[in-house]
Amino acid sequence: MTSTLVDTPHGPARAELHCAAEGRAGLLLGHGAGGGIDAPDLVAATRAAFEAGVHVALIEQPYRVAGRRAPAPAKQLDAAWLAIAEDLGHRWFDGLPLVFGGRSSGARVACRTSTAGQAVAVLCLAFPVHPPGKPEKSRHAELAGVEVPTLVVQGERDPFGLPESAHHREVVLLPGDHSLKADIEGLHRTVHDWLDRILRPLEV
Repeated sequence: MTSTLVDTPHGPARAELHCAAEGRAGLLLGHGAGGGIDAPDLVAATRAAFEAGVHVALIEQPYRVAGRRAPAPAKQLDAAWLAIAEDLGHRWFDGLPLVFGGRSSGARVACRTSTAGQAVAVLCLAFPVHPPGKPEKSRHAELAGVEVPTLVVQGERDPFGLPESAHHREVVLLPGDHSLKADIEGLHRTVHDWLDRILRPLEV
């Protein structure tokens, strides 16, 4: 594991790098709004990707690196994320396809930036479809805007809502809530198998 700082338009971000032996692709994973990169689902997804031969960069957004808990505005998060993806794409993952991902708020960032960042796929852990109790404030358009293969792993009792499947979007429901802590092994297996499957055509 290696930790490195990355300059962004909104201050330094931090990337914790877990480099696999094979290096089939690079997976960038972002944290939730008020949490860090040590969330159980992010740790499980990192282990799954590593075992599937995928390099992983766990990304701490600049506001977290600066010690703030309140998240930055969406435009700042997206701009920082794209700067991080470009930097790591050159420095660490040169020539490799990039998969964008994250949990909750980080999943939203991954979706919104997937086209501009030329991601080959998107991994969403606990995508917050709407604020709890406010289904009218839907963020489903962010998911719908993704044009590459997408996996959404969601807790069956997530108060932030349940996303819908689509022609290039798989939704896997696991026991539990927004934390996805109830079935870590199920999450690990799901992420591992999906990454292995979607990357195989790119290796031909």
